[in-house]
Amino acid sequence: MPRIHVCALTKIDATAQTIGARSMVTLINPDYPVERPSVIEAHRHHRVNVSDIVEPLEGHVAPGAHHVESFLEFVRDWDRREPMLIHCYAGVSRSTAAAYIAVCALAPERDEVQTAQLLRRLSPTATPNLLLVRHADMILGRGQRMVRAIEAIGRGEECAEGVPFALEIG
Repeated sequence: MPRIHVCALTKIDATAQTIGARSMVTLINPDYPVERPSVIEAHRHHRVNVSDIVEPLEGHVAPGAHHVESFLEFVRDWDRREPMLIHCYAGVSRSTAAAYIAVCALAPERDEVQTAQLLRRLSPTATPNLLLVRHADMILGRGQRMVRAIEAIGRGEECAEGVPFALEIG
């Protein structure tokens, strides 16, 4: 069964090697340097240049619908033969939102609340970026169910780096 793995920037190389990932998504501030693991080919690495904010803030790039659309295009093109790795700086907000969004897009029959609750069980530190989720909810036509499900799980535990986890698709 295909899986999406989530971790912090500091763990991408080791995680990619360990899980056998061949596709990776990076959600990170524009111009922040990220060295792609050698097992990930350039064309199988998608970078989303957004700040970890939920409302506009001067000097930062707020996640927009176009960011989510390009992410969804990449995820839908994923062949699902090997696991996908999704990361952000800390593995707490942008990457956990992206994993949730990917599952909702690739397994539309799955219940949004159950998926959010599973996310919380797998990573007590996960605090999915609500602005990314809002855009995805509109794009996927989920009628605010994704947003309400993420709001219901609330903020995760405080941490410097999130607890890595994996979500199965399907």
